Amino acid sequence: MNNISPTTESAMAAGDQAPDLSHLSEEEREKQEAEWKEELAQVEDEIATLRTVLAAKLRKSAELKRNLGITVWKEVSDDINQGIKNVKESNVYQTVETKVGQVTKAVTEAPIYQKTTSLFGGITSNISSKLGQMKQSDSFRSIEERVGSAYENVKTKVVSRSNSQQSLADEASRSRSGSVVTSPTIPEDKPLM
Repeated sequence: MNNISPTTESAMAAGDQAPDLSHLSEEEREKQEAEWKEELAQVEDEIATLRTVLAAKLRKSAELKRNLGITVWKEVSDDINQGIKNVKESNVYQTVETKVGQVTKAVTEAPIYQKTTSLFGGITSNISSKLGQMKQSDSFRSIEERVGSAYENVKTKVVSRSNSQQSLADEASRSRSGSVVTSPTIPEDKPLM
C-alpha cells in the first residue's frame, strides 16, 4: 500500500515547496508529473478505503456501546474522572498537596491562630447567650406576638380576597345566560387596606 517514490518523499519532506524540476527535460518532467498523479490517485483511493473501513468500525462501535448501555455522558464522565485521577496521581499535585498540608498545620499551630480562634469562640458564645436572654425578655415576646398577629391579619385578608374574587367569577359565569353583569375588581397590585 505504501508505494511512495523517493522523489515524492523528498518533496514531502521539503514541506509545501514544489520540487525543482528545472534540471529535467520536458519529457522527463511530464513523466515525473504522470507518476505523481498516479501515486496521488492511489493514495486518494487508499484514503477513501480507509474512510469506509473507519466509518464501518465507528458504526459497529456505536452499536456495541448501545448494546452495553454506554452513553456519551458516561464516556465523558469516565474521561473526566480518569483525568482527575491522573492529575491527583501526578508529582506536581502530590507536592502541592503536601505543601498545603504543611502550611495549614503551621497556621493552625501558630499562637496567633489559637488566640484568634479562642477570641472568636468567646464572641460567638457571648452573642448566642445575649440572643437567648433577649428571646426570654417580655419586650421580645411582645414584639413576637405583634408580628404574629399582623401576619395572621394579612393572611386572613389575602384568603378572603381570593375567595371573594372566586365567588365573583362564579356569579359572572352563572349570569352569562341572559344579561351581562359587571362587578368591580380590585387590581392585584393594590393593597387591601
